[in-house]
Amino acid sequence: MADTITISLDAMGGDNGADVVIPGAAIALERRPNARFAIYGNEKIVLPILERYPALKAASTFHHCDIAVAMDAKPSQALRQGRWKSSMWRSLEAVKTGEAHVAVSAGNTGALMAMSKFCLRTMANIERPAIAAIWPTMRGESIVLDVGATIGADAQQLIDFSILGGAMARALFSIERPSVGLLNIGVEEVKGLEEVRTAGRLLRDAGLPSLDYAGFVEGDDLGKGTVDVVVTEGFAGNIALKTAEGTAKQIGEYLRSAMKRTFLAKLGYILAKSAFDRLRDRMDPRKVNGGVFLGLNGIVIKSHGGTDAEGFAAAVELAYEMQRNKLLDKISQDLVHYHRGRFAGATEGVK
Repeated sequence: MADTITISLDAMGGDNGADVVIPGAAIALERRPNARFAIYGNEKIVLPILERYPALKAASTFHHCDIAVAMDAKPSQALRQGRWKSSMWRSLEAVKTGEAHVAVSAGNTGALMAMSKFCLRTMANIERPAIAAIWPTMRGESIVLDVGATIGADAQQLIDFSILGGAMARALFSIERPSVGLLNIGVEEVKGLEEVRTAGRLLRDAGLPSLDYAGFVEGDDLGKGTVDVVVTEGFAGNIALKTAEGTAKQIGEYLRSAMKRTFLAKLGYILAKSAFDRLRDRMDPRKVNGGVFLGLNGIVIKSHGGTDAEGFAAAVELAYEMQRNKLLDKISQDLVHYHRGRFAGATEGVK
Protein backbone atom coordinates (compact mmCIF):
# COMPACT_ATOMS: atom_id res chain seq x y z
CA MET A 1 0.00 0.00 0.00
CA ALA A 2 1.26 3.44 -0.93
CA ASP A 3 0.51 4.90 2.49
CA THR A 4 2.02 2.06 4.52
CA ILE A 5 4.31 3.27 7.29
CA THR A 6 6.96 0.92 8.62
CA ILE A 7 7.96 1.32 12.26
CA SER A 8 11.05 -0.35 13.70
CA LEU A 9 10.75 -1.51 17.30
CA ASP A 10 13.42 -2.16 19.89
CA ALA A 11 11.57 -5.08 21.49
CA MET A 12 14.08 -5.39 24.34
CA GLY A 13 13.88 -1.80 25.59
CA GLY A 14 12.09 -0.68 28.75
CA ASP A 15 11.49 -2.13 32.18
CA ASN A 16 9.41 -5.00 30.78
CA GLY A 17 10.76 -5.37 27.24
CA ALA A 18 8.80 -7.52 24.82
CA ASP A 19 6.04 -8.16 27.38
CA VAL A 20 4.95 -4.56 26.79
CA VAL A 21 6.37 -3.78 23.34
CA ILE A 22 4.60 -6.59 21.46
CA PRO A 23 1.11 -6.12 23.02
CA GLY A 24 1.52 -2.36 22.62
CA ALA A 25 2.35 -2.73 18.93
CA ALA A 26 -0.68 -5.00 18.53
CA ILE A 27 -2.94 -2.32 20.03
CA ALA A 28 -1.45 0.32 17.75
CA LEU A 29 -1.97 -1.91 14.71
CA GLU A 30 -5.68 -2.18 15.47
CA ARG A 31 -5.90 1.63 15.38
CA ARG A 32 -3.43 2.14 12.52
CA PRO A 33 -4.01 -0.83 10.17
CA ASN A 34 -1.65 0.62 7.54
CA ALA A 35 1.29 0.29 9.92
CA ARG A 36 3.95 -2.35 9.39
CA PHE A 37 6.67 -3.33 11.84
CA ALA A 38 10.29 -4.37 11.83
CA ILE A 39 10.87 -5.94 15.23
CA TYR A 40 14.36 -6.37 16.72
CA GLY A 41 15.09 -8.55 19.74
CA ASN A 42 16.06 -11.92 21.15
CA GLU A 43 14.11 -14.65 19.34
CA LYS A 44 13.78 -16.82 22.44
CA ILE A 45 12.02 -13.99 24.26
CA VAL A 46 10.14 -12.18 21.50
CA LEU A 47 8.81 -14.92 19.22
CA PRO A 48 6.71 -16.78 21.83
CA ILE A 49 4.98 -13.49 22.67
CA LEU A 50 4.57 -12.54 19.01
CA GLU A 51 2.83 -15.86 18.36
CA ARG A 52 -0.04 -14.70 20.58
CA TYR A 53 -0.74 -11.79 18.21
CA PRO A 54 -1.28 -13.27 14.73
CA ALA A 55 -2.34 -9.98 13.11
CA LEU A 56 0.82 -8.27 14.35
CA LYS A 57 2.96 -11.21 13.29
CA ALA A 58 1.51 -11.04 9.77
CA ALA A 59 2.29 -7.30 9.60
CA SER A 60 5.85 -7.67 10.88
CA THR A 61 9.32 -8.88 10.05
CA PHE A 62 11.43 -10.15 12.93
CA HIS A 63 15.20 -9.78 13.28
CA HIS A 64 17.15 -11.64 15.94
CA CYS A 65 19.62 -9.66 18.07
CA ASP A 66 21.86 -11.22 20.69
CA ILE A 67 22.45 -7.99 22.62
CA ALA A 68 20.00 -5.79 24.54
CA VAL A 69 21.07 -2.44 25.98
CA ALA A 70 20.63 -2.42 29.76
CA MET A 71 18.45 0.28 31.29
CA ASP A 72 21.33 1.35 33.55
CA ALA A 73 24.08 1.24 30.91
CA LYS A 74 26.13 4.38 30.39
CA PRO A 75 25.83 5.83 26.86
CA SER A 76 29.51 5.19 26.13
CA GLN A 77 29.18 1.60 27.35
CA ALA A 78 26.06 1.07 25.24
CA LEU A 79 27.86 2.35 22.14
CA ARG A 80 30.85 0.10 22.70
CA GLN A 81 28.86 -3.05 23.38
CA GLY A 82 25.74 -2.50 21.30
CA ARG A 83 26.82 -0.69 18.16
CA TRP A 84 25.76 -2.55 14.99
CA LYS A 85 24.37 -5.57 16.89
CA SER A 86 21.97 -4.59 19.69
CA SER A 87 18.20 -4.40 19.21
CA MET A 88 18.36 -0.66 19.91
CA TRP A 89 21.04 0.03 17.31
CA ARG A 90 19.48 -2.11 14.62
CA SER A 91 16.07 -0.48 15.06
CA LEU A 92 17.78 2.88 14.43
CA GLU A 93 19.83 1.52 11.55
CA ALA A 94 16.59 0.42 9.85
CA VAL A 95 15.59 4.09 9.68
CA LYS A 96 18.99 5.07 8.31
CA THR A 97 18.86 2.47 5.53
CA GLY A 98 15.24 3.21 4.67
CA GLU A 99 13.90 -0.17 5.80
CA ALA A 100 11.72 1.71 8.31
CA HIS A 101 10.34 5.22 8.43
CA VAL A 102 10.61 5.73 12.18
CA ALA A 103 12.01 3.94 15.25
CA VAL A 104 10.45 3.46 18.69
CA SER A 105 12.26 2.33 21.83
CA ALA A 106 11.44 2.31 25.54
CA GLY A 107 15.09 1.74 26.37
CA ASN A 108 17.75 3.72 28.20
CA THR A 109 17.28 7.38 27.19
CA GLY A 110 20.97 8.34 27.29
CA ALA A 111 21.99 5.29 25.28
CA LEU A 112 19.19 5.86 22.75
CA MET A 113 20.19 9.48 22.22
CA ALA A 114 23.88 8.60 21.89
CA MET A 115 23.14 5.84 19.38
CA SER A 116 20.67 8.01 17.49
CA LYS A 117 23.23 10.80 17.09
CA PHE A 118 25.94 8.35 16.06
CA CYS A 119 23.76 6.37 13.65
CA LEU A 120 21.49 9.03 12.14
CA ARG A 121 23.57 12.19 12.65
CA THR A 122 22.10 15.63 13.15
CA MET A 123 20.48 17.56 10.32
CA ALA A 124 22.39 20.27 8.51
CA ASN A 125 22.81 23.45 10.62
CA ILE A 126 21.61 21.67 13.78
CA GLU A 127 24.35 21.43 16.40
CA ARG A 128 22.43 19.46 19.03
CA PRO A 129 19.19 17.46 18.94
CA ALA A 130 16.35 17.97 21.39
CA ILE A 131 13.73 15.79 23.04
CA ALA A 132 10.20 17.14 22.63
CA ALA A 133 7.38 16.10 24.96
CA ILE A 134 3.63 16.45 24.48
CA TRP A 135 2.25 18.40 27.43
CA PRO A 136 -1.42 18.23 28.55
CA THR A 137 -2.80 21.73 29.15
CA MET A 138 -6.07 23.41 30.08
CA ARG A 139 -6.76 24.15 26.42
CA GLY A 140 -5.56 20.85 24.94
CA GLU A 141 -1.92 19.94 24.36
CA SER A 142 1.34 21.79 23.84
CA ILE A 143 4.87 20.75 22.91
CA VAL A 144 7.75 21.37 25.31
CA LEU A 145 11.41 21.02 24.37
CA ASP A 146 14.13 20.32 25.27
CA VAL A 147 13.27 17.99 28.16
CA GLY A 148 16.66 16.39 28.66
CA ALA A 149 18.89 16.01 25.60
CA THR A 150 20.92 19.23 25.88
CA ILE A 151 22.03 20.62 29.22
CA GLY A 152 22.50 24.34 28.68
CA ALA A 153 21.88 26.01 25.34
CA ASP A 154 23.10 29.14 23.63
CA ALA A 155 20.86 31.56 21.75
CA GLN A 156 21.27 29.82 18.39
CA GLN A 157 20.38 26.44 19.86
CA LEU A 158 17.24 27.91 21.42
CA ILE A 159 16.30 29.30 18.01
CA ASP A 160 16.93 25.85 16.48
CA PHE A 161 14.69 24.27 19.13
CA SER A 162 11.98 26.82 18.31
CA ILE A 163 12.09 25.85 14.65
CA LEU A 164 12.10 22.13 15.47
CA GLY A 165 9.21 22.47 17.92
CA GLY A 166 7.23 24.64 15.54
CA ALA A 167 7.56 22.05 12.78
CA MET A 168 6.42 19.31 15.15
CA ALA A 169 3.38 21.36 16.17
CA ARG A 170 2.46 21.80 12.51
CA ALA A 171 2.78 18.05 11.97
CA LEU A 172 0.98 16.95 15.13
CA PHE A 173 -1.67 19.62 15.63
CA SER A 174 -2.17 20.71 11.99
CA ILE A 175 -1.58 24.35 12.97
CA GLU A 176 -0.36 26.46 10.07
CA ARG A 177 1.58 28.92 12.25
CA PRO A 178 1.99 27.63 15.82
CA SER A 179 2.77 30.06 18.63
CA VAL A 180 6.18 29.64 20.27
CA GLY A 181 7.39 31.01 23.61
CA LEU A 182 10.73 30.91 25.39
CA LEU A 183 10.55 29.72 29.01
CA ASN A 184 11.85 32.46 31.29
CA ILE A 185 11.57 33.81 34.84
CA GLY A 186 9.32 36.65 33.64
CA VAL A 187 7.68 37.97 30.52
CA GLU A 188 9.58 41.26 30.55
CA GLU A 189 12.30 41.62 27.90
CA VAL A 190 14.92 42.61 30.50
CA LYS A 191 14.52 39.45 32.59
CA GLY A 192 16.33 36.13 32.36
CA LEU A 193 19.64 34.81 31.10
CA GLU A 194 21.40 36.71 28.35
CA GLU A 195 21.19 33.74 25.95
CA VAL A 196 17.41 33.59 26.39
CA ARG A 197 17.03 37.35 25.87
CA THR A 198 19.23 37.20 22.77
CA ALA A 199 17.27 34.26 21.33
CA GLY A 200 14.03 36.16 21.90
CA ARG A 201 15.30 39.25 20.11
CA LEU A 202 16.60 37.25 17.15
CA LEU A 203 13.38 35.24 16.86
CA ARG A 204 11.32 38.42 16.88
CA ASP A 205 13.55 40.01 14.23
CA ALA A 206 13.55 36.88 12.05
CA GLY A 207 9.78 37.04 11.44
CA LEU A 208 9.57 33.39 10.47
CA PRO A 209 6.43 32.57 8.46
CA SER A 210 6.25 29.04 9.93
CA LEU A 211 5.84 30.15 13.56
CA ASP A 212 4.42 32.99 15.61
CA TYR A 213 6.95 34.04 18.23
CA ALA A 214 4.92 35.04 21.30
CA GLY A 215 7.76 36.20 23.55
CA PHE A 216 8.66 34.89 27.01
CA VAL A 217 6.44 32.54 29.01
CA GLU A 218 6.66 31.50 32.65
CA GLY A 219 6.32 28.16 34.42
CA ASP A 220 2.59 28.50 35.04
CA ASP A 221 2.03 28.98 31.30
CA LEU A 222 2.97 25.33 30.75
CA GLY A 223 -0.28 24.10 32.29
CA LYS A 224 -2.34 26.95 30.89
CA GLY A 225 -1.35 26.15 27.33
CA THR A 226 -0.53 29.80 26.65
CA VAL A 227 1.47 28.86 23.55
CA ASP A 228 1.61 25.82 21.27
CA VAL A 229 5.36 25.33 21.80
CA VAL A 230 7.45 26.10 24.89
CA VAL A 231 11.21 26.20 24.34
CA THR A 232 13.91 25.83 26.98
CA GLU A 233 17.20 24.02 27.50
CA GLY A 234 17.27 20.43 28.74
CA PHE A 235 18.12 21.01 32.40
CA ALA A 236 15.13 23.26 33.10
CA GLY A 237 12.92 21.27 30.74
CA ASN A 238 13.61 17.97 32.43
CA ILE A 239 12.99 19.41 35.89
CA ALA A 240 9.71 20.89 34.67
CA LEU A 241 8.67 17.55 33.19
CA LYS A 242 9.47 15.55 36.32
CA THR A 243 7.79 18.18 38.51
CA ALA A 244 4.60 17.99 36.44
CA GLU A 245 4.59 14.18 36.55
CA GLY A 246 5.10 14.20 40.31
CA THR A 247 2.40 16.83 40.84
CA ALA A 248 -0.11 14.80 38.81
CA LYS A 249 0.58 11.74 40.98
CA GLN A 250 0.33 13.86 44.13
CA ILE A 251 -3.07 15.24 43.13
CA GLY A 252 -4.27 11.75 42.29
CA GLU A 253 -3.23 10.46 45.71
CA TYR A 254 -4.91 13.41 47.44
CA LEU A 255 -8.16 12.71 45.63
CA ARG A 256 -8.09 8.98 46.38
CA SER A 257 -7.36 9.66 50.04
CA ALA A 258 -10.09 12.29 50.32
CA MET A 259 -12.70 10.06 48.69
CA LYS A 260 -12.09 7.28 51.24
CA ARG A 261 -12.11 9.47 54.32
CA THR A 262 -15.82 9.59 55.24
CA PHE A 263 -19.11 8.06 54.18
CA LEU A 264 -20.24 11.40 52.69
CA ALA A 265 -17.00 11.63 50.72
CA LYS A 266 -17.59 8.15 49.33
CA LEU A 267 -21.16 9.10 48.46
CA GLY A 268 -19.94 12.27 46.78
CA TYR A 269 -17.48 10.25 44.74
CA ILE A 270 -20.25 7.93 43.53
CA LEU A 271 -22.40 10.89 42.51
CA ALA A 272 -19.51 12.61 40.73
CA LYS A 273 -17.87 9.47 39.35
CA SER A 274 -18.24 10.47 35.70
CA ALA A 275 -16.48 13.78 36.40
CA PHE A 276 -13.64 12.00 38.22
CA ASP A 277 -13.35 9.53 35.36
CA ARG A 278 -12.95 12.40 32.90
CA LEU A 279 -10.30 13.96 35.14
CA ARG A 280 -8.42 10.68 35.40
CA ASP A 281 -8.60 10.30 31.63
CA ARG A 282 -7.17 13.80 31.09
CA MET A 283 -4.34 13.12 33.56
CA ASP A 284 -3.49 9.67 32.19
CA PRO A 285 0.25 9.87 31.30
CA ARG A 286 -0.06 6.92 28.93
CA LYS A 287 -2.03 9.00 26.45
CA VAL A 288 0.83 11.45 25.94
CA ASN A 289 3.63 8.88 26.15
CA GLY A 290 6.47 9.38 23.72
CA GLY A 291 9.31 11.88 23.50
CA VAL A 292 10.31 12.85 19.96
CA PHE A 293 14.01 13.17 19.17
CA LEU A 294 14.18 16.24 16.94
CA GLY A 295 17.06 17.47 14.79
CA LEU A 296 18.21 14.08 13.49
CA ASN A 297 18.17 12.66 9.97
CA GLY A 298 15.37 10.33 10.99
CA ILE A 299 12.47 10.15 13.43
CA VAL A 300 13.04 8.44 16.78
CA ILE A 301 10.40 8.14 19.51
CA LYS A 302 11.39 7.42 23.11
CA SER A 303 8.67 5.69 25.09
CA HIS A 304 8.65 5.86 28.88
CA GLY A 305 10.51 2.80 30.16
CA GLY A 306 7.94 1.92 32.79
CA THR A 307 4.80 2.28 30.68
CA ASP A 308 2.30 -0.48 29.96
CA ALA A 309 1.05 -1.79 26.60
CA GLU A 310 -1.48 1.04 26.23
CA GLY A 311 1.23 3.61 26.83
CA PHE A 312 3.61 1.99 24.36
CA ALA A 313 0.81 1.91 21.79
CA ALA A 314 0.52 5.69 22.19
CA ALA A 315 4.23 6.06 21.43
CA VAL A 316 3.86 3.89 18.32
CA GLU A 317 0.86 5.92 17.16
CA LEU A 318 2.85 9.12 17.70
CA ALA A 319 5.60 7.68 15.50
CA TYR A 320 3.03 6.84 12.84
CA GLU A 321 1.59 10.37 12.88
CA MET A 322 4.99 12.05 12.73
CA GLN A 323 5.82 10.13 9.57
CA ARG A 324 2.35 10.44 8.05
CA ASN A 325 2.47 14.22 8.47
CA LYS A 326 6.02 14.43 7.05
CA LEU A 327 7.76 15.89 10.10
CA LEU A 328 11.25 15.75 8.59
CA ASP A 329 10.13 17.58 5.45
CA LYS A 330 8.58 20.35 7.54
CA ILE A 331 11.74 20.72 9.64
CA SER A 332 13.96 20.83 6.54
CA GLN A 333 11.80 23.48 4.89
CA ASP A 334 11.78 25.66 8.01
CA LEU A 335 15.55 25.36 8.51
CA VAL A 336 16.26 26.25 4.88
CA HIS A 337 14.00 29.31 5.10
CA TYR A 338 15.56 30.49 8.36
CA HIS A 339 19.16 30.10 7.26
CA ARG A 340 18.44 31.63 3.86
CA GLY A 341 17.09 34.65 5.70
CA ARG A 342 20.17 34.79 7.94
CA PHE A 343 22.43 34.66 4.89
CA ALA A 344 20.46 37.42 3.17
CA GLY A 345 20.65 39.55 6.29
CA ALA A 346 24.40 39.02 6.58
CA THR A 347 24.85 39.96 2.92
CA GLU A 348 22.88 43.17 3.36
CA GLY A 349 25.02 43.97 6.39
CA VAL A 350 28.19 43.63 4.30
CA LYS A 351 26.80 46.00 1.68
